Amino acid sequence: MPIISTAGTHLLDAETPPPLDDVVHGSVDFKGRPVTRSGSGGWKSAFFIIGVEVAERFAYFGISSNLMSYLTGPLGQSTATAAENVNAWNGASGLLPLLGAFVADLFLGRYWTILIASGLYILGLCFLSTSVVLYSFKSSQCQNAANNKACSVPQFQIIIFYFSLYLVAVAQGGHKPCVQAFGAEQFDEQHLRECEAKSSFFNWWYFAMNSGIIVALLILCYIQDNLSWGLGFGIPCIVMCLALILFLLGTMTYRFRVQSDERNPFVRIGRVFLNAARNWRTTQTAISKEEEAQGILPYRGSEQFNFLNKALLAPDGSKEDRKVCTVTEIEEAKIVLRLVPIWTACLGFGIVSSQSSTFFTKQGLTMDRSISSSLQIPAASLQSFISIGIVVFVPIYDRILVPIARAISNSGITMLQRIGTGIVLSFLSMVIAALVERERLKTVAEYGLVDKANATVPMSVWWLLPQYLLIGVADVFTLVGLQEFFYDQVQNELKSIGLALYLSIFGIGNFLSSFLISVVEKATNGPGQDCWFSNNLNRAHIDYFYWLLAGISAAAFAAYLYTAKSYIYNRRNTL
Repeated sequence: MPIISTAGTHLLDAETPPPLDDVVHGSVDFKGRPVTRSGSGGWKSAFFIIGVEVAERFAYFGISSNLMSYLTGPLGQSTATAAENVNAWNGASGLLPLLGAFVADLFLGRYWTILIASGLYILGLCFLSTSVVLYSFKSSQCQNAANNKACSVPQFQIIIFYFSLYLVAVAQGGHKPCVQAFGAEQFDEQHLRECEAKSSFFNWWYFAMNSGIIVALLILCYIQDNLSWGLGFGIPCIVMCLALILFLLGTMTYRFRVQSDERNPFVRIGRVFLNAARNWRTTQTAISKEEEAQGILPYRGSEQFNFLNKALLAPDGSKEDRKVCTVTEIEEAKIVLRLVPIWTACLGFGIVSSQSSTFFTKQGLTMDRSISSSLQIPAASLQSFISIGIVVFVPIYDRILVPIARAISNSGITMLQRIGTGIVLSFLSMVIAALVERERLKTVAEYGLVDKANATVPMSVWWLLPQYLLIGVADVFTLVGLQEFFYDQVQNELKSIGLALYLSIFGIGNFLSSFLISVVEKATNGPGQDCWFSNNLNRAHIDYFYWLLAGISAAAFAAYLYTAKSYIYNRRNTL
């Protein structure tokens, strides 16, 4: 067990310290000893951690990418119900990192949180594959709507299945925010070369991660559709076991951040809001006098959220140090509060992103997916083109666009500009998705297939390629930009929370998508008419839903422009 402090515990130094010019200040090794720049951290440690992330994403997408097909196939759920369940699970997976980051930053530390989460991951995947193997069903039986008894699934199987699924979500909640933050910590921000390497780390992290996703989408989806669901869910379990071993192998090279003896950051920030609320009647004159007494000079960062300055005064008018917040603590609270408008404005992007694993897949299932006379591409495998777009575009962005932007402007492409560009591309992806679906419905009508739900529409599945690729390129801008933004803008003690906030955008986005589907289904489903999400996709109108999402995305972008324009970066040298 490393001698690492969690919440205020001192690190213990051991043995003779290395030469000062090679020491990485603020970091120690697994045993609590000072670490050298040449012998620890950097890319040598990052490669182990990136490898773990590749395996984890392989496992997660091995389940999530084809979950829609499993729910509408072997489990016999309707299109709308399955989409709601997929979005609800993805939403939980996106929100649980907030809990995982909280536990890591306050109690266990990132290293031990990753280890425990990996164990839970393996356990959940084991239960999931076992539940599928023990209670296997022929999906063809559930295609017969008249045979309801054949389509009924034992209640015990459903309970075990969803328990396993949400256990994986809990494990992912501990794993996701900590692995990336732990990887970024392997680079010293005070060292110029390592600081530049850390900027590239976020790009190459995403590149490697999506390489693992591509393999999962191409191999596991084929196994699940054509061989066995049990095997398709079992392979990720084996991969996660290997990932845990890989992570342990890199232990002796890792750098561990020294925790300061300051009051817990959650307590500090919470106390600011509490004191400001208690002093809500305090006048600006009293605050100004207190600022003058403390010798505080106003600056641009302090002009926002001035109501928090009321925390400078003790709630009961006393001057006890334990009751008065410092300027530093107030500015920390303002930094967190400044993230909220950006977070809110990006929810539209989260809603759009959730469609690739639900309705995009259902579209593909109805289309001609033949590669040869004997081989069909699984509909869920088309999601690999999102990752392919990312893998292709990340090097272009990192090695071509960024240098060009820096040659034009010293600041290059700012994080907020990068995020906004991706939101525009996601809007375009919804427009294209709506146009393609309209073309598919036109083809259905021309060939008289409106009432033939299981017929293959004579339209190549490659028509869906542009909308998948656009989402992939949008992810390079927005997802990577959000990762770096939320990691960079929070204080060191809250790095995991920063990444969890970024992930929660997609968690809330999935929940909002599920809610939106439920509302639209009820609003459009009436006597004598088919709802937008009819089980017979040839009678449905998913194109209308895509247009609705395009409108939401456009409104979200307008809100984003407004909030981004007024945002004040935490550090002046932030790009």
